[in-house]
Amino acid sequence: MKQEETDRNEWAGMVVATLALAMLLASLGTSIANIALPALATAFSASFGAVQAVVVAYLAGLTVAVVVAGRLGDIHGLKRMLVAGLGLFTLASLICGLAPSLPLLIAARAVQGVGAAFLMTLSMALIRETAGEARVGRAMGLLGTMSALGMALGPVLGGMLVPVTGWRGVFLVQAPLAGLGLILAVAVLPARAGAKRSAPSTWAAFEGSMVPNLVTNLVVAAVMMTTLVVGPFYLGFGLGLKEMLVGLVMSVGPVISIFSGVPSGRLVDAWGTGRVLAAGLLALAAGAFLLALLPDAIGLAGYVLAIAVLTPGYQLFQSANNVAALAGVPSDRRGTVSGLLGLSRNVGLVAGAAVMGAVFALGAGTEDLAHAAPAAIAAGMRLTFLAAGGLMIVAIAVVGLAGRSSQ
Repeated sequence: MKQEETDRNEWAGMVVATLALAMLLASLGTSIANIALPALATAFSASFGAVQAVVVAYLAGLTVAVVVAGRLGDIHGLKRMLVAGLGLFTLASLICGLAPSLPLLIAARAVQGVGAAFLMTLSMALIRETAGEARVGRAMGLLGTMSALGMALGPVLGGMLVPVTGWRGVFLVQAPLAGLGLILAVAVLPARAGAKRSAPSTWAAFEGSMVPNLVTNLVVAAVMMTTLVVGPFYLGFGLGLKEMLVGLVMSVGPVISIFSGVPSGRLVDAWGTGRVLAAGLLALAAGAFLLALLPDAIGLAGYVLAIAVLTPGYQLFQSANNVAALAGVPSDRRGTVSGLLGLSRNVGLVAGAAVMGAVFALGAGTEDLAHAAPAAIAAGMRLTFLAAGGLMIVAIAVVGLAGRSSQ
């Protein structure tokens, strides 16, 4: 009996490892290409705007396809569609690495982004499908850790490869990793029979409660993107830090995310989604307001301290919100819900970059941030994160009202 239990645990571990690799690949594909943009501009004699399309095409393919990927998983089977996504990602990675022209590279990156949508969406749905109720939180936390690891690993790995292999290496390195994921997915993921179609009334019961999860997910993503957009300007132009030190400080958030993902998931298993979700949102609100106030008071140390409050809050929120959004959802709709979570996150990222970037410029009093005075940059930072803190208060109110109405 003990041997059977050991075998089951080892098999479950392989399943989780396979899904974690898929999530890592999707995140790595997002971050690894940025480091190769100067090399691409040189290789193809292209402008920065032209080579930037290599990054935008991937994000566009990812955003457009997340809900479609989830729905196809519900209809044709989560495993089958994840295997298809891994195959597509592998093929697109090879085409990217071998592309003879920039237009073909951009097109292949869009296809790679579509494959990444299958990886990101269906990994989350399959974690919910295969992880036991007592461990679903830590499994979701692991996916959060792998997503953060991919974002942090991309620039490092790319920086090592470009001097040795040229720009092609950053794409070709993804192909064998995706191929390994494909082999593991075929070998270890359980083949599920088609789920019984849920009645419309059963699905309708979950739609209302899911809307606050999606809205809050969007708002939180917008706030997190604000740190990535505004942070470099404040650190570089406001504090006068050199590029290398700016990069080092900006890595603090991803490193904290890597180490806080699984513990956040364990707290979800131990405390339940409600308490962890509330704790995460409160930490996010506190971190946003601290970013508005502490850097003014104590400079760089204040910025790092605020990030150290904000980032664990994000991982607490992500683990709890993903589990809560998928809890009780009929098994034939988990792919769709995972896709909607991905879509709301991506829309939030875009909104954070566009809207909060405009708020930052408004607070600084100029669009020409490179020539703005440090005091103007600080004023923009203060206004932006006061607005971000206000958004988090709105998110807390939405979750509170939803909890009250469900009682």
